[in-house]
Amino acid sequence: MKSVEKIEKKLPELKRRKRVAAYARISMETERMRHSLSAQVSYYSSYIQKNPEWEYAGVYADSGISGTGTKNRTEFNRMIADCEAGRIDIVLTKSIQRFARNTVDLLETVRHLKDIGVEVRFEKENINSMSGDGELMMSILASFAQEESRSISENVKWGTVKRFKQGIPNGRFQIYGYRWEGDHLVIETNEAKIVRLIYDNFLNGLSAEATEKQLEEMGVKSYKGMHFSNSSIRRILTNITYTGNLLFQKEYTVDPISKKSRINRGELPQYWVPDTHEAIIPLETYQKVQDEIARRRKLGAISNPHIPTSCFTSKLKCSHCGRSYRRHSYKRMDDTFVSWGCRGKDDKGVKFCDAKNVPNEALIQTCCEVLGLDEFDGDVFLEKVEHITVCPDNLLIFHMMDGYEISHTWEFKSTAKSDWWTPERKKNWGELHKNKDTNPNEHLFYEFTGFIKCGCCGANYRSQSRTMTNGVQTRHWHCSAPRTNCHNPSIKDETMKCLVTEVLGLSEFDEDKMDAAIEYASILEHTVTFHFRDGHTESRDYLDRRVGNPWTEERRIKQTKAIREGRRWRKDGEDSNNNSGNTKQVHSCTD
Repeated sequence: MKSVEKIEKKLPELKRRKRVAAYARISMETERMRHSLSAQVSYYSSYIQKNPEWEYAGVYADSGISGTGTKNRTEFNRMIADCEAGRIDIVLTKSIQRFARNTVDLLETVRHLKDIGVEVRFEKENINSMSGDGELMMSILASFAQEESRSISENVKWGTVKRFKQGIPNGRFQIYGYRWEGDHLVIETNEAKIVRLIYDNFLNGLSAEATEKQLEEMGVKSYKGMHFSNSSIRRILTNITYTGNLLFQKEYTVDPISKKSRINRGELPQYWVPDTHEAIIPLETYQKVQDEIARRRKLGAISNPHIPTSCFTSKLKCSHCGRSYRRHSYKRMDDTFVSWGCRGKDDKGVKFCDAKNVPNEALIQTCCEVLGLDEFDGDVFLEKVEHITVCPDNLLIFHMMDGYEISHTWEFKSTAKSDWWTPERKKNWGELHKNKDTNPNEHLFYEFTGFIKCGCCGANYRSQSRTMTNGVQTRHWHCSAPRTNCHNPSIKDETMKCLVTEVLGLSEFDEDKMDAAIEYASILEHTVTFHFRDGHTESRDYLDRRVGNPWTEERRIKQTKAIREGRRWRKDGEDSNNNSGNTKQVHSCTD
């Protein structure tokens, strides 16, 4: 018999429309530019929606943002994120200049979009990123756009310098203590008083941090009504505008693409314009402040009387990372141990710098040997030593004030710690840890660490945590002595908390109130005795029962069946081990 196959009618497949978006940008916030941006948005919205093969995916527009970078272009970055999420297939833009003026940014972005299947079309240049010669043309034209941006920047700089030479400032800059009236700076009386206070405090030996605290207590705010920071105070101390004169080109822009600025330290000419406005600070006072700043910078942290320093502060330099060494100290019992460690290692870790710490005693001994002193003298050290470079292999290079260098290795007595750790110190150290009040590591442990004593042997109770089959965690406290020596019972953590709450008459457990009222608690058998700090004691009985998970009906039936089947193999009066000495009788059971 012949087979007949029915051919179904196929429906025509509809081609999926391309999702198309557009990007627009203006670099200046002016009325004319805003109108241009609005026109671009309207044009692309209409242009995309008129094409039947396209699906409108939106217009992304950045206003008043330079095209030399992408970091601050919010809409541009949102468009890239939507492309990565698969919401856009084609991106339209007016020209390469609107998309990016940075060649690297342009090529990286277009290549990334090309890799994920997103096409970029530049209308003015008639370039398609998916075409064979598209990237070559983009590279050439993007370089032109970048150089155009650089040329515009140079023209702006030329105009700015031209104004500087004529004594005209580059716009109306904001400065605390002055306000602009027309083209002139006029003193703001209340702020001028604060400026004078800042200068007086600095010349009287106060740091910027100390002045910051004073201004905060006075309720003084910055120019923009914010907290008056110490960095703002330092900028005021170095701003020559307060002397009634103007100094132009104190900073300059290194590159129009990166837009990074640097302090002008002689790289470019500066322009001095005297007596342009009324002075708040005399020029002589300003110069005294600059001399004091230079003196303090040379001395380092030693110049600040509010910072605890020694003669070695800012004097030890790391040969690996160049950072200064800082003082480390830790206290054990009645002794304090001091060493010096690289700040780079402390802040960024061993991977950044693996410089070795220098014990303070070894440093002092080495300094005495280099300086020829029987007893170390900090003043002599500061007078003769400019700084010390700390090198590997315990090598110290002394850079002397007279220009000489002296190399010397230091030795560290490795048995110093073991010599210090005498039997008497071990005993005292152990006694400190026994009581909660004196335990130096109290904050690392639980509420009852060092608090519960065994009434039988006198040892401390220690904690042990358990996780039940249902996931609940419990904690028990038991005597730390061996079980062969002491059989005092344990106590649950929640039981102990309930007893403390009851004996203190609290509504809930409070560790601080417990420590304030009770010195310690002792346990004997099933009785807890609380020893109060005022001398009296109170006792409470407890009985902890080990409670497991309740049996399910299925488990109960299974266990009953197992018991019955097990008893069939036994004889009357015999247990599972055939031990006739067992006093418990096991009776047989029949079904």
